[in-house]
Amino acid sequence: MIRKVLLVHNAYRKYGGEDTVVAQEEAALRRAGCEVQLFTLSNTTITSFSDKMRAALTASNAPGNIGLVLDAVRAFEPDLVHIHNFFPMISPMVHAALQRIGVPTVQTLHNYRVICAGATLNRNGSPCEICITRSPYHAVVHRCYRGSLLGSLAVAHSVRQHRRLGTWSKHVDRFIVLTEFERSRFVAAGLPAERIKLKPNGLSDNGPGPARCRGLLFVGRLTREKGVHVLAQAAERAGHTVEVLGEGPLQPLVEASAGLVSLGHQTPRTVRAAIAQAVAIVVPSVWYEGLPMVIVEAFSAGTPVIASRIGSLAEVIEDGVTGLHAEPGDAADLARVMDRMLGDPVAARRMGEAARRKYERDWSEATTTRQLLAIYDEAVASHATTRAASAGACAPELTLA
Repeated sequence: MIRKVLLVHNAYRKYGGEDTVVAQEEAALRRAGCEVQLFTLSNTTITSFSDKMRAALTASNAPGNIGLVLDAVRAFEPDLVHIHNFFPMISPMVHAALQRIGVPTVQTLHNYRVICAGATLNRNGSPCEICITRSPYHAVVHRCYRGSLLGSLAVAHSVRQHRRLGTWSKHVDRFIVLTEFERSRFVAAGLPAERIKLKPNGLSDNGPGPARCRGLLFVGRLTREKGVHVLAQAAERAGHTVEVLGEGPLQPLVEASAGLVSLGHQTPRTVRAAIAQAVAIVVPSVWYEGLPMVIVEAFSAGTPVIASRIGSLAEVIEDGVTGLHAEPGDAADLARVMDRMLGDPVAARRMGEAARRKYERDWSEATTTRQLLAIYDEAVASHATTRAASAGACAPELTLA
């Protein structure tokens, strides 16, 4: 039985969905009776050019920061270490280091970083799977990591190195994916299917939302892969106003759009209140999303979702039942679907009620925490079996500074 868990997370510069999931799971595990400690590093410390170069050079193996993780393990003595994000300050080699000292590990695959330098399986606004079965160095040619040649080379090298070392096949006891679609992509890329377990993001229950006093709402980072440019075109075409909560590089486009109203960055409490009051939220992504927390929050509040018919979104939102689908990247089709949702409040309310039932059945905190603890138990048992079978075998060389 799992009693002590160390969570490891490399936080991004801007607080996002992964950070929300880490906080939610930490709180849920505590409520389930586990003793939990969070080890975190933040990309906000990467400020100078030398910091960026250091992060690039240690993307494959960051012995100094891995040493800090091992220090935390020795002090806390957890039954298991659950790693959420290792990029770029911790690196995948943390799994081999933990295995070397006999600690089971679980890795949540929040995005496609372990197989794609850009982490999104998306290029030029369309899905791209070339690196799933072919060389990850294609990412260098297309500058898939933030448009940077050197950055793409560093991350592609990390992907290639850990594929060659067998990090994902040898040193991780269990992986967590959020949807079956995600699972299919990782299996296609060569990750061991028997170790990949499905566990959606959960959320504590605030109950269904109040009367719908707002229209359509977008919540998220303002980027092209999130489909913000498509949303702007669709809102103008349909003549509807869409409130936008979030910030990002497409902020000027949002502020210039006649159909979008920018509300900027808001607190989590304000965001959840806005979602609960909306007729529907819009998720017009053009990349393979995982399970965005905004969708879980919407379903929890009984708010239906308009989403692109792509990847996991097509799986988690049932068209006409818990929301509506639109063709990815198609502003005309998105405008049509927005019209349909706003033009039939009875159907919108019915879809919201179905979304709430989906949340209660599959995404409640009790359900997802039970699944998480079962995965932890599997990881510990698998680790013990593997360790006994490979007694005396050496893990990859790791020098700790």
